[in-house]
Amino acid sequence: MGFVSQVVRESETFAKNRAGMLDLVAEMRALEARPVALSEQRRERMEARGQITPRDRLAHLLDPGMPFLQIHGLAGYLVDIKEPEKSVPGASVIIGIGFVSGVRCMIVVDDAGIKAGSMVEMTGAAVLSAQDMALKQNLPFVHLVESAGANLMEYKVEFWANGGKLFRNLARHSAAGLPNVAVLHGPSTAGGAYMPGLADYVVGVKNNGMAALAGAALTHAATGERANDRDLGGSEMHATISGLVEYLAEDDTHGVEMARDVMARLDWNKSLPVRHEKHVEPPRYDAEEIAGVVPTDYRMPYDMREVVARLVDGSEFEDFKPGYGPATVCLQAAINGIAVGIIGNNGPLDPAGANKATQFIQLCGQSDTPLIFLNNITGFMVGTQSEQGGMIKHGAKMIQAVTSVDVPKIALYIGASFGAGNYGMCGYAYDPDFLFAWPNAATGVMGGEQAAGTMEMVARAGFKRKGVEPDEAKMAAQTAAITHHFTRQEGAFYTSGRCIDHGVIDPRDTRRVLGFCLETCLEGRARKVKPTSYGVHRF
Repeated sequence: MGFVSQVVRESETFAKNRAGMLDLVAEMRALEARPVALSEQRRERMEARGQITPRDRLAHLLDPGMPFLQIHGLAGYLVDIKEPEKSVPGASVIIGIGFVSGVRCMIVVDDAGIKAGSMVEMTGAAVLSAQDMALKQNLPFVHLVESAGANLMEYKVEFWANGGKLFRNLARHSAAGLPNVAVLHGPSTAGGAYMPGLADYVVGVKNNGMAALAGAALTHAATGERANDRDLGGSEMHATISGLVEYLAEDDTHGVEMARDVMARLDWNKSLPVRHEKHVEPPRYDAEEIAGVVPTDYRMPYDMREVVARLVDGSEFEDFKPGYGPATVCLQAAINGIAVGIIGNNGPLDPAGANKATQFIQLCGQSDTPLIFLNNITGFMVGTQSEQGGMIKHGAKMIQAVTSVDVPKIALYIGASFGAGNYGMCGYAYDPDFLFAWPNAATGVMGGEQAAGTMEMVARAGFKRKGVEPDEAKMAAQTAAITHHFTRQEGAFYTSGRCIDHGVIDPRDTRRVLGFCLETCLEGRARKVKPTSYGVHRF
């Protein structure tokens, strides 16, 4: 049914919400600009070598005018460097889903403008996440390679051990019938040599492309042999002697063009059903209003339906059991003509809300309807009435339903997402197809103030048992320390830096992002691939 918004754009609350949200968006854009600016500093040096920059390579690879959804854009933020003003997000890599010769692909571009593209702690996590997504969504994998490999100054044994998964996944992709295409723009040594080594198609760029298990310096140190990098691993050698390179390109631009040609000649979309365009009514309420609808303080209540009305076709939805478990909102709607089920929160999950959500999830599973989870949840309801009402067992049923339902699942953190509420609302551990956060989002086991308050009560109870009066100054210091410890980890930029979502987005872009993600999921499920028991072997 059509929804009538109660939002007053001229109100003080709307203005305050909007100002706070836009400040956070501006902070997000400033963070996103840091790796771009740092990489751009090496443009002159790269051009002197006859190269184009990593972002120019990406621009040449993508189909003009088609959408590109970047993921893990804040990876590494506050991980390698703890000072917020010095930390550069991006993990020396650019990752996203875009169109190459009409084919929807997962794309990874080594940002050679930052530390020669060397891998930092979160680079592996971001690329592994992209590989998992490519496999799940049946996406070809295109990698524009130029990396100095792992940063040995920050070596950790677990980083090396987990790095093997990058190569394992390429083998899995090939065996699953998903093509891997690599363009060797610059050096790719040691373990990094297996990025092109395990690709199905390799384009090597003359003069600059280079792949070797050991460069000249390491070769000399290990064997005493004096060799040069071009003889060891230059693209020309691999194209004529080793057989690693299938296609030899004159320069970066030519290499990207050859990758586009490879993708075009695969006729990759031949198995997809013909799509019939249908008229879609946009929301009647402007997406710009979202910034004023949602407070940046998750403790301030609002109606989740006001958000949904600015996301779905025609601002129309059907409210499922609105009078039962009313704090949990379950809605039937459409986005870009695609039917969806939406679950949102107007308060904690209570037994009735969990039961309603469980039934709704199962119904969406029965009708093969994608699910969207709009997280603004502080947790499951606690207290005697809730416990006696079976909160644990009813919450468990919801978690089982979320875990087991076999439909596309897209989660958004648009406010709080704490504790078991995060689990019931398809949080990170529940492997949603896509998971994005708004810049105001806060996630964790519980809020900082709640954690500090809990620990204070425990401490005071201990003092009381011992018959000792607490030192109030120390108690206050402990409370402040615990609050800070939890609060600094709950922010969207911090958590996204650790790759426990797929990225942070502007709330006003949510409908476009959801539409792109839904189309990616449905296309992946409709695609017919031809898996084998092994990947394509290079001879």
